[in-house]
Amino acid sequence: MADATSSSASSAASPTFDEVFCGLLPRLYRRAVMLAGSRQSAEDVVHEAYLRLAARPQRFLAHPEPYAYAFTAVLNVARDTYRKDRRQVLVDVMDGVEDAGAGGGGAGSGVAGGGWDGGVERRQAEIEAVRLLGKLSHRQAGIVILVDLDGYTIDQAAKIMKVHRGTAARHRARALDRLRAYLVESEHGQAGR
Repeated sequence: MADATSSSASSAASPTFDEVFCGLLPRLYRRAVMLAGSRQSAEDVVHEAYLRLAARPQRFLAHPEPYAYAFTAVLNVARDTYRKDRRQVLVDVMDGVEDAGAGGGGAGSGVAGGGWDGGVERRQAEIEAVRLLGKLSHRQAGIVILVDLDGYTIDQAAKIMKVHRGTAARHRARALDRLRAYLVESEHGQAGR
């Protein structure tokens, strides 16, 4: 009887692999959507990352920052998936994104006075962020997500992605330049209509 209470006390003191990973799931899913481009692809990416991490749970649990370790696994899976998909016949992905944005616009038009729109505006912003991040390489998107969305420093992001600080800074600078160029290009395209 004493063994049962001591084992339950030790399990309460140290969380299990599943408990820690499940605590990170919402954040990992949000970031995976930005890397993978769609919700279903993101679910596949996170699931594959889970399987990779579950093979060596002690490494994940011993890491000083489990989110960073899990994000690296998600980034690697997304990059591997992209490389596999790149060899296949490409299909225009923007049709689905435009349809989702167009369907959401009608729902928000019924709200008077600029009140709460049911999350349509936020969803449209997320779709736009996913579209823009999809124009970047996986490393560039990863650095932008870690630094600009998750709040890590360049040094921390470089360590998470296992690259030199200068490489991380260069990837981020190039990514931000590309994003600015896309935004300027899209503004000029809309002004010409």
